[in-house]
Amino acid sequence: MKKYLFLFISFTAFSNIKLPSLISDGMVLQRDVSVHIWGWASPGEKVNILFKGKKIKTLTDPQGHWSSTLPATPAGGPYEIQINEVHVKDVLFGDVWLCAGQSNMVINMERVKEKYPADIASAHYPLIRNFFIPTAVSKVHVEDQLPPSSWLPVNPENVLKMGAVSYFFARDIYAKYHVPIGIINASVGGTPIESWISEAGLKAFPNYPKDTSHVKPIIPAPRKSTDRGLTEKWADPSYTPKGWKRFAIPGFWEDQGVKDLNGVVWFRREIDVPAALAGLSANLFLGRIVDADQAYVNGVSVGNITYQYPPRRYVIKPGMLKAGKNILVIRVTNTAGKGGFVPDKRYEMLIGNHHIDLQGDWMYKVGEVFPPQIETPAPAQYTPTALYNAMIAPFISYALKGIIWYQGESNVGKPEVYERLLPALATDWREQFKQPDLPFLYVQLPGFQDRTFLPTESAMAVLREGQLKSLSIPKSAMVVTLDLGEWNDIHPLSKKPIGERLALAARKIAYGEAIVASGPLYDAAQIEGQQIRIRFRETGGGLAINQTDEDELMYFAIAGKDKKFVWAKAKIEGNSVLVWSDEISEPMYVRYAWADNPEGANLMNLEGLPASPFRTDD
Repeated sequence: MKKYLFLFISFTAFSNIKLPSLISDGMVLQRDVSVHIWGWASPGEKVNILFKGKKIKTLTDPQGHWSSTLPATPAGGPYEIQINEVHVKDVLFGDVWLCAGQSNMVINMERVKEKYPADIASAHYPLIRNFFIPTAVSKVHVEDQLPPSSWLPVNPENVLKMGAVSYFFARDIYAKYHVPIGIINASVGGTPIESWISEAGLKAFPNYPKDTSHVKPIIPAPRKSTDRGLTEKWADPSYTPKGWKRFAIPGFWEDQGVKDLNGVVWFRREIDVPAALAGLSANLFLGRIVDADQAYVNGVSVGNITYQYPPRRYVIKPGMLKAGKNILVIRVTNTAGKGGFVPDKRYEMLIGNHHIDLQGDWMYKVGEVFPPQIETPAPAQYTPTALYNAMIAPFISYALKGIIWYQGESNVGKPEVYERLLPALATDWREQFKQPDLPFLYVQLPGFQDRTFLPTESAMAVLREGQLKSLSIPKSAMVVTLDLGEWNDIHPLSKKPIGERLALAARKIAYGEAIVASGPLYDAAQIEGQQIRIRFRETGGGLAINQTDEDELMYFAIAGKDKKFVWAKAKIEGNSVLVWSDEISEPMYVRYAWADNPEGANLMNLEGLPASPFRTDD
């Protein structure tokens, strides 16, 4: 009896291996370097690792942690790694890239599927693997385990869950080098950069451990719903509208006679469906709505989204549409700012090949008015170090090829600090991962918000300047995206060119190719009488004008010592641009693309890469 008990205990202890979620089936390990693997078991347990016919032995420490290294392995696979009784299968060796930031790095291919249908259909790349880290927060403690996730190979189904920027980047790198590519995506929408830096990395910023005031959200006071539209069933086809007003979609209700309303507004419209299309399924496109919506067709809910950023794309099931009159109703809830329907988006119903335009006249009625709002402390994910602790620290032993960073929107409130925070993040992560020469690629923010028609100050331009100055980081590259923004959407859909430009940067910085991978960057200014000559580096084959809209250089401004800027004339001369204005007789300063949304800025190089915004008056 004692003999059998001893055998049972031994077997239980020997099988008590626990692995981090990254060390799992389908993983990609960094090629050509020794790689670290680790896990947990009972204290003092023997751990035997079998890889490519060789056995590696180690022991757990008193806390039950074990770690070991695998020898440098060239690109290839699949391999199997056996750790005691645990088998990790389908392991590839290739290049591993950490893609991190906020929402524009999160946005997946499903979000852009109407823009890139052919790219999704052709996404058959089993050697590209994606590991998405779900949001996790730790305000105080450094975690040792990531939330559960898994490695997914790229196919038309899985790619929908993969970040769009990271997919197009990985696809280009794979097409060039034909080695397995592993993407680890650690991104959370709406988060500031200081949340991603370790406590050690923030020591140069003594105010940050307690400073989250610039990201305090405003939320409604506690309330009980009194929405008349729900109690009176305004979505029901049998409801007879009374007291409804006209409303033009797209548009915001603050711009159409409803001032400073936070609450619930209902919208209603009748459409005619031809008899030949009755009963068919349809797709309903309702652009983008601020903030939350619930859509009904003939009294039946067809979908809802709870926040403002995703596009509204709802499926109307077969049998819901009838010949003749059909009732569309949209319940919109807004808690801050302008509520309603974002312009320049898609508003239509698609039944087969038949389009029904939903822009134009609707009817609206207010269902509920919310009480005044209150401020509350920022969520934990805004706290400095909170995301680093939970989403980066658990895998700092994992070898990487490089880092891609796409973030900044949440720091526009304090843009002048960004030129210090971004290098701090790069330095911190290189130190934490113990890879001091790790390539660091990042995306400069695109244009966003209303276009201005006079030279102006801009917090977003200051943040872009901080990103430009961060090119002082060794082995770094910045991708300019001014030409890819959307004035009405902080999440522009043109993600493919961003991924492709990042791949160009990686080919130069991480893979050592002698290629042009950047647009023109400001180098120096020289006053020449009533003109100022701006010299550039990274000019590639030469400076050029993007003539999509204009055939002359746009968005240059010039000023004298009073710094009162006016629009300027500009022309290309070799690798420089000559800037002047008849209004400024003694020019001293020049700015280019200095605005939240400098739509029309058109300086680039002959390789088609746009110039970064800059100013000489800093």
